[in-house]
Amino acid sequence: MSILSAHRPRPSAASVAIGRRAVAALHAELALYPKPGLVSPMDSGAHSDMDATTFLRSLFALRHYFVAIAAAGEAGMPFEALRQLGVAAERRMLAATGGINTHRGAIFCLGLLAAAAGWRQRRGLILTGDSLAETVVTLWGDGIAASGSQSPDSNGSRATRRYGARSARDEALEGFPTLMGVAVPELEIAQARLGCPERARLQALFAVMADLEDTNLLHRGGPEGLRFVQTEARRFLDHGGVFTPHWRTFALGLHRACIARNLSPGGAADTLAAACFVQSLRS
Repeated sequence: MSILSAHRPRPSAASVAIGRRAVAALHAELALYPKPGLVSPMDSGAHSDMDATTFLRSLFALRHYFVAIAAAGEAGMPFEALRQLGVAAERRMLAATGGINTHRGAIFCLGLLAAAAGWRQRRGLILTGDSLAETVVTLWGDGIAASGSQSPDSNGSRATRRYGARSARDEALEGFPTLMGVAVPELEIAQARLGCPERARLQALFAVMADLEDTNLLHRGGPEGLRFVQTEARRFLDHGGVFTPHWRTFALGLHRACIARNLSPGGAADTLAAACFVQSLRS
């Protein structure tokens, strides 16, 4: 009998709210445009096997997962319980999308953050990004580290092995340094300066693209593809990013270039969604 079948926590109003914020964050990432090579309501980016409707079906299938994992975190359940929820959520995602991986990274990263938010909120603790990361490492770090052999053989994991790149697991075990040190600060600074969620999210996305060793890019384009996206994202930022009048023209140009090269920074997209979630917990 699994840990969850023996005792599944009943979701509280707080865990329901956390789960809804997680889904809303993923929808905010999907809705953003132009995102280099990524799926949006405007086009499918560099993807021939999915579109925005595929992502919406996935989100609908995952809506209960984020509530359930927040409730599991609220109850202080061990990592194995969280892992079982994630495995079941991945099955539902693949069933809803016809076998297409739309949100595997978010199931892991955003799921852990939702669990940490549930745990902290139940105990009346602050919900800042750094505090969520600390909770993930303290409560579930040993389980995350030990779970490597149980991970699915995905494109990202193969790229990690082939190129020695950092994995999503590495990011979690180190307290989500790209999320907390790059994405969240860029998002909050741009939002404060511009008061425009769209431009703030795009600025955060490009900041992550310039920094992250994105295994999705390594899988699709090897080290050359990764360097191309990192270099172009850094050039966008160095020329003022979304704070310049021509930001959209540059972003669209890189979007078209990524489509031509079959490049899609999916890891950066997952990180942006996680940043939107962290930001939402403060409102």
